Amino acid sequence: MKVSIVTIVYNRAHCIAHCIESVLNQTYEDIEHVIIDGGSTDGTVEIIGNYRDKLGYFISEKDKGIFDALNKGIKQATGDIIGILNSDDFFCHTDTIAKVVNGFLSSGADLVYAKGLFVDKENPSKIKRIYPSGPFNKQNLRFGWIPLHTTIFVRKEIFCRFGVYRSGYSIASDYEISLRWFQNDEIKKFFLDEWVVKMRLGGLSTSAKLQLKKSKEDLRIIRLNQLNGIFTLACKIGRKVPQYIIPQIPGFYKSIKV
Repeated sequence: MKVSIVTIVYNRAHCIAHCIESVLNQTYEDIEHVIIDGGSTDGTVEIIGNYRDKLGYFISEKDKGIFDALNKGIKQATGDIIGILNSDDFFCHTDTIAKVVNGFLSSGADLVYAKGLFVDKENPSKIKRIYPSGPFNKQNLRFGWIPLHTTIFVRKEIFCRFGVYRSGYSIASDYEISLRWFQNDEIKKFFLDEWVVKMRLGGLSTSAKLQLKKSKEDLRIIRLNQLNGIFTLACKIGRKVPQYIIPQIPGFYKSIKV
């Protein structure tokens, strides 16, 4: 099975090489890395250029936002499986993609999801927040449950059958498409009990000043999906509290293998 990893980037010269190396260092061989740059001016394009012959696809041009850029990447992806890796992020282990592929093969699923970690922007070895998940239970969606988007891998045919990211959302289209997938009984899901990605805090969705805007979009999406309105949103936000607290507990690092 061929895997396409889609990365969108804009002015991330300080971390894009780490992201690319994370993909190149995977033990699974049949991977293409699709990178969509939004017209960076800080040296990002030049850094990506150093890896040009190792990439599946690369373009640098202005876009209409992050989800327009993601849709461009999905259109160019030729893999059987598509995963998203943000420019600030990297895989937890060199065999992460091998484990994801094995999850697809062993389960026959259309979608495989796992667990993720948020790390310090300046010190990526320091875990600041955990994002656990678990076996799928559709009722949990009403209580704000949704896997971390970058831990979700889907067969490309899912995008073909059920659509790509919707442009009507500027910051929460990843939540909308995730709900579209997890509410759909036709899509077979499989939970991979592994930590697969580390995300640097400080990205678009983790910026404090944008949380209000994100919550408004989340509420709109929740209502369109006929969940429990404010209650579901409150649960979704409330789930973050223990995610930040648990990494501060003494002995935490001994209990997690990353």
